[in-house]
Amino acid sequence: MVMIFTLVTAIKLEEKKKRNKRKEAEEAEKVYLKASQLFHGTPVTIENFLNWKAKFDKRMKEEEQAGKNKLSGKQLFETDHNLDTSDIQFLEDAGNNVEVDESLFQEMDDLELEDDEDDPDYNPADPESDSAD
Repeated sequence: MVMIFTLVTAIKLEEKKKRNKRKEAEEAEKVYLKASQLFHGTPVTIENFLNWKAKFDKRMKEEEQAGKNKLSGKQLFETDHNLDTSDIQFLEDAGNNVEVDESLFQEMDDLELEDDEDDPDYNPADPESDSAD
C-alpha cells in the first residue's frame, strides 16, 4: 500500500512538471511571437525606398520653403566643425576632466596582437588574411 502511494504520487508530480513545462513553453512562444510582431516592419525594396526618398525630398523642400530649414545631422557636422569636440567640452563643463593621450594611437604597429589560430580564415603567411573581415 505504501509503495503504491509513493508510485502514484511520483507519477502525479511528473505529470505536473510536464504540464508546467508545456505551459512555460507556450508562454515563451507567445512572448516570442508578440516580440517578433513588434519588431517586424515593412521590408525595404528598391520601390519602397524610392517612394520614401521622393516623399522625404518633397518634405525637405517644403520645410526649406516654409523657412523651417531644419538641418540633417550630416549637414550640421559639415557646417559646424566644433560639434566633433562638443561632447568632450560638455563633459569638461560638467566637472569631468577628460584627457586623451593621442600618443597611444600614433604607433599601432607596436601592438602585440595574438594570432587567431581558431579562425579558419587566418593564414599567418598571407598579410591580406584578416580575422576582422
